Formats: sequence, structure tokens, C-alpha cells
Amino acid sequence: MIGVLTRRFGQRLLSFAPQRAITRGYVTKYTESHEWVKIDKNIGTVGVTDYAQKELGDIVYVEVPEVGMQTDPDTPVGVVESVKSTSDIYSPLTGEIVEANQSVVSKTKLINTAAESDGWLFKVKFSSQDEVDKLLDATQYKELIGSDH
Repeated sequence: MIGVLTRRFGQRLLSFAPQRAITRGYVTKYTESHEWVKIDKNIGTVGVTDYAQKELGDIVYVEVPEVGMQTDPDTPVGVVESVKSTSDIYSPLTGEIVEANQSVVSKTKLINTAAESDGWLFKVKFSSQDEVDKLLDATQYKELIGSDH
């Protein structure tokens, strides 16, 4: 809280007014299906978690969504295929795909080496803060995957 010095009827009063915290930079959220989303205003950058890429093994094929595609959390928007399995990729948020990372299509190993940075898959423009609030924070995601990860 920030203290505010005020004058009232010639008296000095020290009052404390709660100030709303301003989040600077990115906020990262997670899904139970092992996607991460970095929130910056109304754009979410989405990828698979480091935990997920380790479970999948060597990534051999990636399909990212088309720019302009409308998304919702229940519909697959892409595919990640590894030597072990194929997994659908979901957008954690309802919105419109505004950018797709073509680098991961041609360099699939980016997901194995930089899953939560350069290995991002797509960016989605969203409008519902409620959907963001329902996603897991880092502590909740760690509890989901277990403390040894």
C-alpha cells in the first residue's frame, strides 16, 4: 500500500489507499493438456511445456494453425508428432490466430531444445480475461505434473 498525505479541515492525516498492482511483462499460464501461454495484453503466445516435450521424445513433425483461424479451447488447432506418439495441440483461449511460428515446422527440434521460448507454436488474440483466469499458474502446474519435474 502507498501512503497518501492529505489535508482535511486544516489537519494533517496520513491515510493509506490500496493501489492496484500493475503487472509488467508477461504472465505465463498452463493447461492440464500441457500447453503454456504467455499473456501480453490481449495476445497469448502458445507452445507445449518442457514437461510435455520430454514425455513426447524427439519431435519429428509439427503442424501449426493458419493465421486468421478462429479458435476455442475444445478444438485442435495443430499437431505435434514424435517418435513415440502424435498429440493434438489446443488453443487455451478462444480467439483468432494472429501469428504462427513457421520455424518449428522446418526445425522441429526447436520444441525439444527450447519448448518454452523459441519453440512457441502460435499467437492467439483473445478477448476473455475469464478464460485466462481459469488457466493454471506455475505452482498449480507443478502440482499437476508432480514435484520431481
